[in-house]
Amino acid sequence: MSVDTPARPKAGTSPTPAPAQGRRYRAVWRWHFYAGLIVAPVLVLLAATGSLYLFKDPYENWRYKDLRSVSASGTAQPLSTQIDAAKATRPGRALKSVIPAGRPDRSTRVILAGTESGPFAQGVSVYVNPYTGKVLGEVDDSATLMRKIRTLHGELMVGPIGDRVVETSACWALVLAGSGVYLWWRGPARKRVKNRAGRPLLRRVHALTGVWAGVVIVFLIISGLPWSGVWGDGLKKVSAKIGSTPPEGEQYERSSTPPAKAGDLSQDPDTKVPWAAEEQPVPSSGHAQHGGTSGSTVGAIPVEQALRAVAARAPHCPPASCDYKVLLPKGERGVYTITVGSVANPADERTMHVDQYSGAVIGSYGWKEYGTLAKAVEQGISLHEGRRYGPANIAVMLAACLALITLTVTGVWMWWKRRPRGSVGAPRRPADRRTTLGVAAIMLVAGLLFPLAGITMLAALLIDVAIVQRVPALSRRFG
Repeated sequence: MSVDTPARPKAGTSPTPAPAQGRRYRAVWRWHFYAGLIVAPVLVLLAATGSLYLFKDPYENWRYKDLRSVSASGTAQPLSTQIDAAKATRPGRALKSVIPAGRPDRSTRVILAGTESGPFAQGVSVYVNPYTGKVLGEVDDSATLMRKIRTLHGELMVGPIGDRVVETSACWALVLAGSGVYLWWRGPARKRVKNRAGRPLLRRVHALTGVWAGVVIVFLIISGLPWSGVWGDGLKKVSAKIGSTPPEGEQYERSSTPPAKAGDLSQDPDTKVPWAAEEQPVPSSGHAQHGGTSGSTVGAIPVEQALRAVAARAPHCPPASCDYKVLLPKGERGVYTITVGSVANPADERTMHVDQYSGAVIGSYGWKEYGTLAKAVEQGISLHEGRRYGPANIAVMLAACLALITLTVTGVWMWWKRRPRGSVGAPRRPADRRTTLGVAAIMLVAGLLFPLAGITMLAALLIDVAIVQRVPALSRRFG
């Protein structure tokens, strides 16, 4: 991202680009300048918070070590007993989900309802020693450091409006990347600068950072967009309609009442179903009068039975090597929804629904049912969060975040050093209307792919034509 302005050529010399190229160059630079200046603060914030969130798991495992780690001794208590112990700490609180102890040295995490709602709402986690059944302590997940960082990263802590601001800034960052490549290719930054300080050196640092880290930065932005409110929701709907095979199971029949979606079962980021499964329908459990002798009533099965049913359908991912997360049934027709998967490999993911009365798996959706688009998004999310390839993955994503901060800071710094008095210091508007409209048309086509960016582009054009160009004082200031 650059917000520098082009230097005027010396008298008697020709500008570096040819006249037509110069007009295009100036028009692209003008869009690049204003886009960079407007979204710079948000991009720095996203890069900084993203850098910190890469270390969520190691940080929380260290911060809550006394709650998450136990000494393996004896036989584990039934999971239902552990859940009852956790519920007793906060009588009346709804039980939301359970993350069973995956390894012998881990505690069981029981999540009770919190006081908040929304896309990043989290509850109260009660940690239980699986061997003694005693409660080790609890954490209000809505007040943790990483929850605040995630909320700041995703919605600037102001809800849906913040989400839209973040999405718009991310889309404009892609415009900055594309226009930055053009400016580097056609501009003076490609020329080697030796023994020169000040703005030329800043420009070279800015350009080389973008060239070397640009591909990873673009990947980081695109792989983060599936979480956004407008573009992300649209992508989920497209993914659910194309290229996916129907979920396994016979309980997904059509009815007059649209079924619930798996993505609506939990808003807790630690227990949500995989992105690819969020738009999938949730089947219903059979009636409580189920499966026994005539006149008998079978109550909801214990959670252990539901887990055994799922483990039997996921031999590729046994509990000892994969994460199992359980969402409890909601109401008489609700089901146990259990996600299975390894931290690193999205191909191990599987989301299953278990009838709460019979214990039968009545719905199953995983990697082999994912379409190509869903698979690409899941792999992208895994890389984006630094989970796919361990420390090396974290290092690359961290470097991309630091590069984005470098690009933003050097771009603003160049503008600050170059800006003239009484003017914003933007590249002047090309006199050739054809060039201006041509570049604007290209920008608007890009805006069709990213609606919020397109809307703001159109707004910027209207303001420029209807106000800035018609008011002499604004025209002088904004070029």
